Amino acid sequence: MALNVTRKCLIYSVLAVIIGAAVITAVLVLILRDDEEIMQSYKFANSDLVLQLQEQPDHRYVLSLIRDGASIQRITFDHDFTDDSEIEATPQGLLLEGNEQRIELKDIEDTSNFSMISITRTLRKGQIVSDIVHTGEKLTDRPVQWYGGPEQMEQLYPVQQLHFEDYAYLPKELHSASITERYWVNSAGVFVYVEKEVPLFIDQDDQTLRLTAKKELPYYTYDDTFVFNYRIGVAKNVKEAHLKAVDKVLNKPVGIPDERMVRHPIWSTWVRYKKPISQQTVLDFAKEINDYGFKNSQLDIDDYWENCYGSLIFNPITFPNVTEMTEQLKEMGFRVTLWIHPFINKNCQPWYTEALTKRFLVKSHNESIGYGTKWWNSEENEASYINFNNPAAVDWFRQRLAELREQGIDSFKFDAGETSWAPADPDIQGPKALLPASLTTSYVRMCAEFGPMIEIRTGWATQDLPVFVRMLDFDTRWGKYNGLQSLIPTLLQMNLNGYPFVLPDMIGGNMYGNDILTKELFIRWLQANTFMPSMQFSKAPWDIDLETVSIAKRFTLLHEEFADYILQRMRLTVAGGIPVNPPIWWLDPDDEVALKISDEYLLGEDILVAPVLTEFATKRDIYLPKGTWRDGNTNQVYEGGRWLRDHLAPMDTLPYFIKTTFQMR
Repeated sequence: MALNVTRKCLIYSVLAVIIGAAVITAVLVLILRDDEEIMQSYKFANSDLVLQLQEQPDHRYVLSLIRDGASIQRITFDHDFTDDSEIEATPQGLLLEGNEQRIELKDIEDTSNFSMISITRTLRKGQIVSDIVHTGEKLTDRPVQWYGGPEQMEQLYPVQQLHFEDYAYLPKELHSASITERYWVNSAGVFVYVEKEVPLFIDQDDQTLRLTAKKELPYYTYDDTFVFNYRIGVAKNVKEAHLKAVDKVLNKPVGIPDERMVRHPIWSTWVRYKKPISQQTVLDFAKEINDYGFKNSQLDIDDYWENCYGSLIFNPITFPNVTEMTEQLKEMGFRVTLWIHPFINKNCQPWYTEALTKRFLVKSHNESIGYGTKWWNSEENEASYINFNNPAAVDWFRQRLAELREQGIDSFKFDAGETSWAPADPDIQGPKALLPASLTTSYVRMCAEFGPMIEIRTGWATQDLPVFVRMLDFDTRWGKYNGLQSLIPTLLQMNLNGYPFVLPDMIGGNMYGNDILTKELFIRWLQANTFMPSMQFSKAPWDIDLETVSIAKRFTLLHEEFADYILQRMRLTVAGGIPVNPPIWWLDPDDEVALKISDEYLLGEDILVAPVLTEFATKRDIYLPKGTWRDGNTNQVYEGGRWLRDHLAPMDTLPYFIKTTFQMR
């Protein structure tokens, strides 16, 4: 400000000679007063961070975060504050008021290596307010990369490539958004976290992320007021910012999943058999797995075991003696898990009527909808979603699962759970500001009560649970749209949302519709999966040919060889929130090349994996971040911070590199 005032004084001194000192003095006073009104700053006491709030010609205000004299992030408050707005400096920040808005910017943490502010306003029902996070800017001529945001079917990475329009930010089936943590972090070391109570919608393009708060469906809309508040954290780089976010807003898991699920493959009936399964097909599948010399963590009995959807009772025709089947499977060395969903179809009697009578189902405020919903195994309005916000319904559901365990079922694969399966505008229990997303939280927390051997596929503020979270169903294809090339971006996305215990989907995808699983696609998928936390087969390698069997054995054994290291990294996640499979920039957060790499990943901080993800390719370019690396296939040593161009990788080869300092502990 002092420099600006001095410059203006010099200008006006010259003008005074021409048109008279008395007039210029009056003009100068007005302009200085105007300067004081349109810009205000707040300096953090213990860091170099400065908040600067400045009015624009259209009466919107821009918040700039300034570090070491340079802007590292801008946020526009997209509201006409009119020309009578005011900025007030407070002991802990700034207060902006104008045109029926009162925004408080508050310094809530200030240390030498981390600062955090909260931005808060209370709104009336009917108000719609947006803040624009500018994501397309450069920092000292370096483009800023962004991470976090929702899990997506087309999982692009970095995430500023994604596009949304008026997108309700909740766990839902649309675009496979089973994880929608309200968290974004950038390569400048800035994160944004929107509080769970905000009815949040987002718009996004390659330049901006618009955060909009409005009381509209699918949120609870019957409150007179609501809060729009979020936090911004600033650290020295993206790695430190993410670790602070895990500590402050995302939480870290309290334990690790089942160890055997890490060491040995999960086998599922789903892709190989789809729905026509029976007691005999399950036993035959188990025998084949053993006959071909594969190990297992468990065998999952997937869809179509119930006598009707929602009964939680085996079909007595196709599964005539469940206890006998589970005993035989255990004798063969298998644990047994069972596919579970949270729905009851209306024709599934008497269980549907019981749940309806006891008010265990999610009901809509809209009487024409009532309790009806649709899922992939029902027609429109021919099913209902169990209300896991109702403790009595949870007890009822839990007890019925316990009865299944008495038949020798060891654990469960829990499917669905996203908010979009409930009828619109649900009329249920729980804090109203958390509806309908609390349905997801309640369901997942009920699932986790069954121990570390379960798997779930959704989450909302449930990063603390010590269970595997499965990627949503992948199609059997190569590309970025829910195919093999989405696998690594999804792995990174889940880790950077605080869900590091990632269970990849079936090796080779789900073979929906006319999808064809080629030998090459199966093997490349298998290789990409090898250094992820767990491996899951459904389509059997021997369904392809004996060479595929040999290759599959080799990579499952390679995974097993590093299982102790995976478990070690899982325990480090519990201790300090460090991702199990971080992006390669984790080793050097200032490496501009590494910040953009979307087709490589790390296991811990010692193993870099660069699978071939393109059809017919037998070589690929690989970027090695800083460090000294040994090729896991040839033992050749490379210094990092460089590209390996056209690195050879025939179909039976997975390129991976191990730090020369690595020692298995």
